[in-house]
Amino acid sequence: MTAALGTLPFLATLWLLVVLGASVLEESGAKIAAALKGAPQSRGSAIHLSVRTRPRLQQAKREMRQWRAAA
Repeated sequence: MTAALGTLPFLATLWLLVVLGASVLEESGAKIAAALKGAPQSRGSAIHLSVRTRPRLQQAKREMRQWRAAA
């Protein structure tokens, strides 16, 4: 009787993992298939970010000059 009660949570956990795995594959299955075939990914929803680092570096250099002048 105890073994039957022990297998019930095991089977429920196994079922939950299968359901979660199926939902993940449903969302990203096309990307995985394209990667396995070596095809380029579709760029329909690409996010473009612009990163500006030069103004920050110039500002840091100006601050360093001020610190040197104060010393």
